[in-house]
This record gives sequence, structure tokens and C-alpha cells, in this order.
Amino acid sequence: MSQPFSSVYPLKRARAHEVCGEGGLAFAAITAGQASGPVVWISERWRPVVNPEGLAPYCDPGKLLLTRADTPLNVLASAETALRSGAVGLVVAELTGPIGLTEGRRLQLAAETGGTTALLLIPEGGGSNAAETRWHCTGIPAFEAARQNSPNPNNPGANSPRQNDHDSTPWRWSLIKNKIGTLSDWVVRWDAAAHRIIVVSEAGG
Repeated sequence: MSQPFSSVYPLKRARAHEVCGEGGLAFAAITAGQASGPVVWISERWRPVVNPEGLAPYCDPGKLLLTRADTPLNVLASAETALRSGAVGLVVAELTGPIGLTEGRRLQLAAETGGTTALLLIPEGGGSNAAETRWHCTGIPAFEAARQNSPNPNNPGANSPRQNDHDSTPWRWSLIKNKIGTLSDWVVRWDAAAHRIIVVSEAGG
């Protein structure tokens, strides 16, 4: 049985969560926008730096504190330090390799200690069993989104609700790991005017 989207998002505080897939960056930006307080965003030095202004449709660029690290281990160490401090609302860490169980547990303990949420952007298959949840996020074609939202799937344009001009491309957010409940999929879109996620439909459970 599936569960309500509101029971798993916004992400549970004081826990470590993971996201993968081509829509992972947007997921992280939206989560940053929903966070209370500053957001520390950590990545390796060789990777393209996140442009705060580019994330402006999703979150206030002024709340982002960008940090660079020399190695994946230093990304994890910086994330752990920021989480334990309890001084920020969210820590986002971009990782290019898998997370070991020990590292995953350390991040989980640090999140609990500081009462801070961790979100790790990971490559597919690179997550840790210690994570509270893991999400897979991808964009979906407009036609498929229309089918999901239409009372007439054979003619998705007929009688379909008029889309908000501020809505972005629809995504499929799949909860593929959940320590405290079932797994589900949702088709969602971002309403920049209302600054919130709109659940278009439940894709399956």
C-alpha cells in the first residue's frame, strides 16, 4: 500500500537522506528552498560549482553557503562537521562515488546529534544502507504527464486542467528506500509562484 506524499516530504529532520537520477539537483534545490535556516552545499573542487543565482527559482540564493573539498572523503568529513554543529537547516553533499556503511552511519549520527537534515546527491547504486530515505528523480515527457493528470488517458489534452505558467517541467519522484514505510512514486511539478511542490498524481506504489 502506498502512503501520502506529505508523510515523506518535506524530508524528516535529523536524518540523512539520499537522491539520485537526472533530477537530483532540482530535488536538492527545492529541498534547500524548504529548509529552515542556512544551507551548506558541499562539492568536490573539480566539479562545476553550483550557481546560487541559477537555483533562485527554487530557493533564496542568499541562504546558500557553498563549500569545496579536495576529495570525496573530505566532502563527507565537511558534511559531518556541518551536521553536528546544528547551526544550519540543511547540509547538501554532492558525491561522485559510493558511500560505505561506516560513513553512512557517521552521517546519520551527526544529523541526529545536530538536529540537522542531510541530503546526499549520489550516483545511482552508490547509496548507504544507513540512509533514512533514498529518492530517484527524473524528468518525464509532457505527454506522459498529461496522461497522468487527465480524466481521459486516450486523449490527454481533453478536459485537462489549465497548467500554471509558473509550473516547471514535471518530474517523477520515486521513493526507492524508506526505513519507516512503504515505497511509492509521484509525478510532481514545481510552482514557482506559490513556491511549493504540486503533486500531479501518484504514479504507483
